[in-house]
Amino acid sequence: MNNKLSSFVIADSQKCTGCRACEVACFATHNNKNNNVGYTVGTIEIPIIPRLYLVKEENICMPVQCRHCEDAPCLNTCAIKAISRINGIVTIEEDKCIGCKTCLLACPFGAIDLFTQFKNSKPVEQIAINESNKIAYKCDLCKDNDKLACVNACPNQALRLVSPLEDKKEKNLKAALNLLSTNK
Repeated sequence: MNNKLSSFVIADSQKCTGCRACEVACFATHNNKNNNVGYTVGTIEIPIIPRLYLVKEENICMPVQCRHCEDAPCLNTCAIKAISRINGIVTIEEDKCIGCKTCLLACPFGAIDLFTQFKNSKPVEQIAINESNKIAYKCDLCKDNDKLACVNACPNQALRLVSPLEDKKEKNLKAALNLLSTNK
């Protein structure tokens, strides 16, 4: 029986200042492959489209990211199977996505959004309606990279990768040690 739970990135709202470094790093990492956009500022020909979404209101500031749910509502509702799970990562195949918005509505965390699709620094056009093609974007844990761009870019260490079973094991150990120390 496989007891491995999917890892995901979580934010500490007490540490997040809303600097948006995570969004820029996310955009740069994913668009370097798709559009040859690097970490330069001032030469970007496409809008910054991150795969995480900073919520910045009067009383809260933190990025919201995909939890890579075990029973992922987005994956379960995608009629054209553009969303799949590979090695615990729920990912969207951009070339398959038709922008139907079903996954956006199904996600309980609001971690999916629809934006214009870009290839070679140009919007992908829908032939029939002469508008840009909109597709779903969400965190894919930087599946093509060795490091998580958002976690590495955060100047306040507000983001961290959570491995649920390892986290639970650490909490169990702390609880056991606390029980031992209070029983002495």
